[in-house]
Amino acid sequence: MKLKTGEYFIQEVFHSLRRNNWMTFASIGTVAVSLFVLGVFLILVLNMNRLAGMLESQVQISVYLEDHLTDREKRQIGYDIESLQGIDSVTYVDRETAKERLKERLGDQKYLLDALSEDNPLPDAFEVTVTTPSVVESVAGAIGSMQGVEEAKYGQDVVEHLFDITRLMRIFGFVLMGLLGGATLFIISNTIRLTVFARRKEIAIMKYVGATDWFIRWPFLLEGIVLGCIGGFIAAVALRSFYAAMAAKIYSTLAFFPLMPQYPFMNYVTLAILLAGIVIGAIGSVISLKRFLRV
Repeated sequence: MKLKTGEYFIQEVFHSLRRNNWMTFASIGTVAVSLFVLGVFLILVLNMNRLAGMLESQVQISVYLEDHLTDREKRQIGYDIESLQGIDSVTYVDRETAKERLKERLGDQKYLLDALSEDNPLPDAFEVTVTTPSVVESVAGAIGSMQGVEEAKYGQDVVEHLFDITRLMRIFGFVLMGLLGGATLFIISNTIRLTVFARRKEIAIMKYVGATDWFIRWPFLLEGIVLGCIGGFIAAVALRSFYAAMAAKIYSTLAFFPLMPQYPFMNYVTLAILLAGIVIGAIGSVISLKRFLRV
């Protein structure tokens, strides 16, 4: 592209924006609102994904030991568990510690344990966490077959339902993102189409005098990019304020809720929204021009 041609395209973009100022404001507003809605769902999906990952990572295998094992045998079982692939941590819990934990969980109903007097029916155990949720079943099976292990449990039914729920959360989130992205593209392309329609005679004249399709297309393409970039910037600023307010509200009531930290998370969201605005603005311009460039 020659320098003078580039200058002409840039001048045409700014002349068009000034000449169609109300259409420009409407386009920018539409882009900003669309990208803001898209950004809100992006934030929700990514936080849902983080919550799902955290829930999966908290799946724990309880390894109950047989009675009458010596301390040496218990230590050996602990070493054998640690040597398995996919193990993150192994914690030994003796029966007295398990009894105290049960009392805390029972709360006001801990008097139910008084009937046991000095007897403690709870076994010694190991608490095992794994590196990835996908290996829970295989690791539990390997531990359960070890000598001296009475049972290895990880709440199979509950965990399977949990994995199903988190899988659905991820699928639903990304499908929703795709639908919203398509809707945003549709809205922006139709908004830009109105601008192109208003200049259809000008396009026809340029075609008659021999202008190439790309010569006609470039000013509109750049105009779509500018509109998308400005709308994306406005949406990104609004999203940063929205996320800060949402985080403050959630932390005031649910202090330990695993929200994505604002920084650098919102920097990445801002960049994604700006790029989405530019790309969607460019694609919307190309789509809008197709019918007007047919011979």
